Amino acid sequence: MGAVSEVVIVDSGGANLASLEYALARLGARTEVTSDPQRVAGAARVILPGVGCAGDAMQRLRASGLAESLPGLTRPVLGICLGMQLLFRHSEEGPADCLGVLHDSVQRLRAAPGRPVPHMGWNQLAIEHSDPLLEGISSGEYVYFVHGFAAPVGEATLATTDYGGPLSAVVRQNNFWGTQFHPERSARTGARVLANFLQLE
Repeated sequence: MGAVSEVVIVDSGGANLASLEYALARLGARTEVTSDPQRVAGAARVILPGVGCAGDAMQRLRASGLAESLPGLTRPVLGICLGMQLLFRHSEEGPADCLGVLHDSVQRLRAAPGRPVPHMGWNQLAIEHSDPLLEGISSGEYVYFVHGFAAPVGEATLATTDYGGPLSAVVRQNNFWGTQFHPERSARTGARVLANFLQLE
């Protein structure tokens, strides 16, 4: 915890990045927000956050050149919320073709009595596979979600949450990780996720 690190946060537009920057600063990380592909490519670690619509976010990433370069990064990359969904091949939101790092498609959540969409609030994690990003985190811990679309459970799923059925809460494909929840808004558990990310090589 608290290691100094260079972290580039991708400015994918429309996101309130202050809480993420603050959470990383508390852990001793130096951060830079940019949409410059060269700055992103040179970073020790990259975070792809996002709120809003997948189609709009992908349009901005294409305009900046990041849609082409992001999938080729070899350093640790963490997608958060919409940023995690953009790592997948396709999203029903738009619909939109996304970055294609993960091969599944992101699907719209279905509302039901007592289960409104978007899914907004605290929900529990169920750890499916151990991983350095989840070191020190146990099944049953609560994290904070805000989303209307979700990725199915698949081979890349590290942890799930239940909202009318199991959904991917944490995924990994090689050096790309994603959290459907917001670690910067998830108290101690979220801080541990970010601290673990700062230790990834």
